[in-house]
Amino acid sequence: MATAIAPEVDKTAHPFDKANLEALLSRRFFYAPAFEIYGGVAGLYDYGPPGSSLQANIISEWRKHFIIQDHMLEVDTTIMTPATVFETSGHVARFADWMVKDTKTGEVLRADHLVKSVLEARLAGNLEARALGGQPEAAKAPALNKRKKKDDQKSVSVKLSDEVVSEYEVTLAKLDDYSGIELGELCRKHEIKNPATGNEVSEPQQFNLMFASSIGPTGQHPGYLRPETAQGHFLNFSRLLEFNNGRIPFASAQIGRSFRNEISPRAGLLRVREFTMAEIEHYVDPEDKRHERFHEVRDLVLSLLDRDTQYAGSTAPQKLSIGDAVEKGLVANETLGYFLVRIYEFLIKIGINPTRLRFRQHMANEMAHYATDCWDAEIHNSYGWIECVGCADRAAYDLTVHSARTGQPLLVRQALKEPIIIEREAPEFNKKVIGKTFGKDAAPILKTVESLDEAGLLKLKGELVQGSAVITVGEGQQFSLTAEMLKIERKTFKQSIREFVPNVIEPSFGIGRILYTLLEHSYWARKDDVDRGVLSLPPLVAPTKVLIVPLSAREEFDPLIREVSSKFRKAGVFARVDDSNTTIGKRYSRNDELGTPFGVTLDFASLQKRTMTLRERDTMVQLIGPIDDVIKVVTELVEGDIDWAEACRRLPVYEGVQAV
Repeated sequence: MATAIAPEVDKTAHPFDKANLEALLSRRFFYAPAFEIYGGVAGLYDYGPPGSSLQANIISEWRKHFIIQDHMLEVDTTIMTPATVFETSGHVARFADWMVKDTKTGEVLRADHLVKSVLEARLAGNLEARALGGQPEAAKAPALNKRKKKDDQKSVSVKLSDEVVSEYEVTLAKLDDYSGIELGELCRKHEIKNPATGNEVSEPQQFNLMFASSIGPTGQHPGYLRPETAQGHFLNFSRLLEFNNGRIPFASAQIGRSFRNEISPRAGLLRVREFTMAEIEHYVDPEDKRHERFHEVRDLVLSLLDRDTQYAGSTAPQKLSIGDAVEKGLVANETLGYFLVRIYEFLIKIGINPTRLRFRQHMANEMAHYATDCWDAEIHNSYGWIECVGCADRAAYDLTVHSARTGQPLLVRQALKEPIIIEREAPEFNKKVIGKTFGKDAAPILKTVESLDEAGLLKLKGELVQGSAVITVGEGQQFSLTAEMLKIERKTFKQSIREFVPNVIEPSFGIGRILYTLLEHSYWARKDDVDRGVLSLPPLVAPTKVLIVPLSAREEFDPLIREVSSKFRKAGVFARVDDSNTTIGKRYSRNDELGTPFGVTLDFASLQKRTMTLRERDTMVQLIGPIDDVIKVVTELVEGDIDWAEACRRLPVYEGVQAV
């Protein structure tokens, strides 16, 4: 039989055209602005059939890759959250971005995005000017003087000095580390104005990103829509620990909606106000952050942009194995390193271009208040390098603050293999005398003394020997204790149980950002026709796996169409029939736009010989074989058990003509 040789596919024959991609996504209803017929609301989008299927397939693979393969405990917690939870976690005080206002129109802009867009446009203009010999734009490039879109900062070709170029590049490299005051200084120093109006902007102000709400008919219980799913994990920690038989390490996972009241959402799915997150909270012993599977990933090389490189004004990452990165202290611990690799593997598996993926370490000012180390998986697209996954070591912050607020112990009790014998100072109370003397204040007095460390107890012991000791309770209330009320003696204790608050490693995925970036990475146009767009989505996540194309609309084809459709469904392969009266070429072309990786054609020979052709999307190569053989090959292709080269070895090439 003739073996198909897959032709080379030139996916770079035409430069990437974002306008063409956006037109395709809109026309084929991957997603669209929500409430569009009412004028829409910025930052809110609805997914259509292909977009919904693509998102569902990404989530399904995420669940397999993390929850199943790493034995995680899945939870589904509420969106509406009482205000006290976010007051305790620090979100009410700190979950904010810096915004500036147009001093004349009042238009609100996010400060760091404004600085970035203006400086990047000036650097682009510098490159244009140097290419034109340094002449002003109006003289040599009038075509560039187009009217600006409201949301876009167009470059103007003006040559900059090498010193200014260097200063801009250093500023951009360190941009995420600037405080609000520093962003304001940058706007003044570099005369940064609103690109849409040319007006000056105000000093930066903090804006809390959470949507406030209330619980109950009278609004007596203030609440918020959650900006992340994490707190639901932490508040259920004791139940999760019990479910896991009291053992750590273990991880909980959750996929769900979150809400952030973005200042100026202007980049499609990359900055929205309602979005799907997938988050993992991996609980680990703070004294042992090794990971039992780290040896499986230690040799994988990642592109790492550490904070010191950024402080030096560079954005050039280094290639380093995760084993070396952990040994050098660049990545804080094995568990954090393990998850960086797992994140990389997931993103590559669903179709992200590995050459456009890097991990960037957070700098001091941008580090979340709870984190001790944090790396973002950033993916490059037409908007630049965009954070799509964050991976943070949250230490013991969340469990500690929630335990302190509620009085509920959120900790691990671990039996020691060998008991520890320790000597320490211990208070012994005469509760009858204390109660009679201090009444309702007795309980907080006892609690204060019990909370003292070794040094505090020794100090108190020395004062009691002198006759009395004064302790401070609560907000400055003082009480005098005597030796009759309290004795402090050195005692021997046998400790057979170790109690500790676990640390948390948190990978957090923005599904919408990953989805949009995947669409950009997958899009290209046929070499011979720039208007024939193709989405090279991997079969793993493609909305439709196979297109069934009957050559004729005659009734005699109906039983065979039903049979083939039924067999694909039973095999777990999502297939759809296109029986429209347009040409086969146009039908395939339409589904190339949807990312459908395979197509099968039923013709008159199929009725007599029970054969079927199989077409591959990117190469457009067609194979042929018995219907059941083709269905088996397609099923294995979709499940990832074989690749297209293997399919070409199993089935002969279709020459374009079948004898009937």
